[in-house]
Amino acid sequence: MVEKPYKLKIIKHQAKVDCMGEKPTAAFALSLIGGIFGLLGGIVIAAFFAAVSSLIGFFGLGAMFGVYFIIIGLIVLIGAIMMYNNPSSAHTWGIVILILSIISANIFGLIGGILAIVWKPSAAAPPPP
Repeated sequence: MVEKPYKLKIIKHQAKVDCMGEKPTAAFALSLIGGIFGLLGGIVIAAFFAAVSSLIGFFGLGAMFGVYFIIIGLIVLIGAIMMYNNPSSAHTWGIVILILSIISANIFGLIGGILAIVWKPSAAAPPPP
């Protein structure tokens, strides 16, 4: 009795791990954190310099910087929310967030903006053969 060798049927299967997703979640989260930190930092700066300038007697330049950072933080927050709600505009809002984060030296917004720029929506799965 001759034993037949078993033939193994090898199926080539390309498993593609989709790490991008349908929405730019990581970019949204980091940009949101960056916007919150920018907003809180602006409030602290504005409050501190407003208190100091009230002792001196005039509204100083430091309080204006605080207001400036509050405005930047709000724009970054709005950009993060708009990027998540409308993923097709993620590239545009990523550029806005990146520029404002560079100006305000916000590392979370900087990383979130970069992630939004490089984000691509997941491709539809090809039909089975």
